[in-house]
Amino acid sequence: MFLILPFGVMAGYVTVALAYLFSKAGIPVAQVAALVAVSIVPHTWKFMWAPLVDATFSRKKWYAIANVVSVVGILATGIVPVKAASLPLITIIILVSNFAVTFLGMATDSLMAYDTPAELKGRAGGWFQAGNLGGAGIGGGVGLWLAQRLPAQWMACAILAGVCLLCCLGLFFLPEPESTIRETTLRKTFVNLFGDVWSVVKSRRGYLALFLCLLPIGSGAASNLWSAVAGDWRATADTVALVTGVLGGVLSGAGCLLGGWICDRMDRKAGYVLYGVLQAACAVGMAFAPRTQPMYIFWTCSYAVITGLTYAGFTAFVLEAIGTGAAATKYNVFASLSNAPIYYMTLVDGWAYARRGAAGMLNTEAAICILGMLLFIAVVAVVNKLKSATASAN
Repeated sequence: MFLILPFGVMAGYVTVALAYLFSKAGIPVAQVAALVAVSIVPHTWKFMWAPLVDATFSRKKWYAIANVVSVVGILATGIVPVKAASLPLITIIILVSNFAVTFLGMATDSLMAYDTPAELKGRAGGWFQAGNLGGAGIGGGVGLWLAQRLPAQWMACAILAGVCLLCCLGLFFLPEPESTIRETTLRKTFVNLFGDVWSVVKSRRGYLALFLCLLPIGSGAASNLWSAVAGDWRATADTVALVTGVLGGVLSGAGCLLGGWICDRMDRKAGYVLYGVLQAACAVGMAFAPRTQPMYIFWTCSYAVITGLTYAGFTAFVLEAIGTGAAATKYNVFASLSNAPIYYMTLVDGWAYARRGAAGMLNTEAAICILGMLLFIAVVAVVNKLKSATASAN
């Protein structure tokens, strides 16, 4: 949880605190959106450089280097004046900082994969995602709160940077695992690395997990539109800020811990699917509930807890599928694919809202989730049948 915290801090600081400060300074929304989009680019393509973490320095060294670079980036954003003329420089700083923090995430992914025993992968995934979401709350909510109250912006950035740097202390509590793929030469190491990735992709556990990543189950996409649809429930701006900010983050974190604990007591892919069904039921409940502010608070908070369950479920079944070996590369292949349903379901939700209103949006998301669940069950049944037929033939 502590090791992944800076990863979340970086995301929250850029998308919430920095975006707000630039908007308040009179920067057009389109330019602020472009600034936020730049921060996402490295996370979309990070699987391409994940092999470097598996093949070169120790994971702890990668973590320390990445943390220092990203911390310097946070400090730099506090020193550069918040004005239109600073946008080119800020854009470069954000791009480099987020590129660096991807290595921090990869090092943490690998340490977690190697150092977590099989029976604790669910709980490890829960704490991991609680740190990710908690970090986003610190970087966004706490970062903005400090920036608005301290005499200079650099002071807020210095506090956030200090918190991130202290997370390096977590490295002293984990052993540096011995890699199972590294050889005396990089060429042989990369041969082993890609062979390991392929062995997971072609395995039954691996390709079912990859398929599950692409399905619209437990995407949590509706939460991206809570602010946009709040008017339907007559929710005030303060209420929206509360349920989508600090309170939502705390509840999602609690959901992560609970979801990880449950996943260690059942089939982890089944747990993830179950969480998706719960999320669909929550969406339907909200669709048919009275359009009042208390109902908005209740259902969005419930959705936040369930989204935490799905985050933990995702990490749990991915850790189970990837094993050790080229852990950083394999985890980030799954993580990159998992962004697809979040993206396309957000678009679908927006389309459904424009045509059918809030109820149509929520019911559409629920229906597509259930269809995804049924498709996964059908595929698992076919795979199991083929496996049984092959075993009987042999």
